[in-house]
Amino acid sequence: MSVYEILPVLPDVPTLRHRCRALAVLETVMDLHDQFFAYAADWSETEEAALMDNGSGDDYAIVFSAAGAYARGFAHESGMSPWAGEDVEVWPGLVDAVPEVFRPYVTEPAFCDDDGDGDGPVPRVTVVFWREAADEAWRTGPVVIPQGPGGYGDGARDLFEVLAAGTPEAYRDFAEEYHERSVDLDAVRHVFALRPLTGDVVKALNPDADLGVVAGAVAATGYPVEG
Repeated sequence: MSVYEILPVLPDVPTLRHRCRALAVLETVMDLHDQFFAYAADWSETEEAALMDNGSGDDYAIVFSAAGAYARGFAHESGMSPWAGEDVEVWPGLVDAVPEVFRPYVTEPAFCDDDGDGDGPVPRVTVVFWREAADEAWRTGPVVIPQGPGGYGDGARDLFEVLAAGTPEAYRDFAEEYHERSVDLDAVRHVFALRPLTGDVVKALNPDADLGVVAGAVAATGYPVEG
């Protein structure tokens, strides 16, 4: 599954923002020190960012602003990685069509790595897509994605699978494998519905959680906390 299959199933920007926040809150409760998903409500004075890092070299970021949303992802095993070939370079067409309003994110230092030769930062991307405020659908550049053995594609499926599925069940299945313990589905549904986080929900998800610490971390994402 490439970016071309992911984009049609993504919701509009506000709904995606809510979904990203819910995933981050769930991960905050599940394990504050090993979060697969995170959310920075204060990424800048005018922007928020949803973040994913699997701890194995793959990550994504979605920046939300008044202009819409810009997303970039990096799958380190993808043949589309800037470091996959003899020369360090972004895959053809991947960022060429990014609208001017989102161009600063392409070279945002947080989304770049050094090229290894001292020639400056290189965008850490194998997937890029965006949606401006007036757009009726998500868009991506005219990219030819490699297929077949060893090609791996752009990594979009592994990067965005849980986010694109967007259901409590999808998160539950992911979390049980990632965190290696059972996950209370009703508690997950509570968070997906964006209802205020309660002590009972926290304990249902993680009996060992420090309620005060978790409440503070969750509140920093902009998610409502009871009391």
